[in-house]
Amino acid sequence: MNLRQLIRECKQGSVAAQKCLFDHFAESMMMVCCRYVKNEQDAEEVLLDGFYKFFKNMGAFQYQGDGALFLWVKKIMINESLMFLRKKKIFLVSVETNEEEARVPGDLLDKLSAGEIYKLIMQLPVGYRTVFNLYSIEGFGHKEIAEMLNITEGTSKSQLSKAKQLLQKMLLQQSEEYGSRKIK
Repeated sequence: MNLRQLIRECKQGSVAAQKCLFDHFAESMMMVCCRYVKNEQDAEEVLLDGFYKFFKNMGAFQYQGDGALFLWVKKIMINESLMFLRKKKIFLVSVETNEEEARVPGDLLDKLSAGEIYKLIMQLPVGYRTVFNLYSIEGFGHKEIAEMLNITEGTSKSQLSKAKQLLQKMLLQQSEEYGSRKIK
């Protein structure tokens, strides 16, 4: 069954169609939630809250293609993740430090898997990680991020800059650790 038909059936109250849509999107949306909410149990809670809102507001959704549906669900999950961070008072803007910028060799990223890069991103402080995800992965601009997080554009830019600097340091450290393991 195609997504357009599932949406139509969901609007008519079909629980089976809701389950199909949940099954279709759950894995990818869980990954979205985990990028913002570090704890897997909390991410599952966010996911379920997000799907509740998705189904509750289904009547207002106008199907314009599978891509539009995916983006709508994803936006709900991002908003739920941000609301969770705010509610738990987990989202803290990290204080700026005046550290030198680390230089990462160009081929270093080529040596890392997506999973290794994901693990490094997850090690960032919540404020850095949230802004990094919104800007670098989701493609939001600093003005949008500032509105979403109730911070200034300057703070958003600063958080992104600091996130990148910290990621570069972590990449260099991982590279050094990899090199020392290789020598032994």
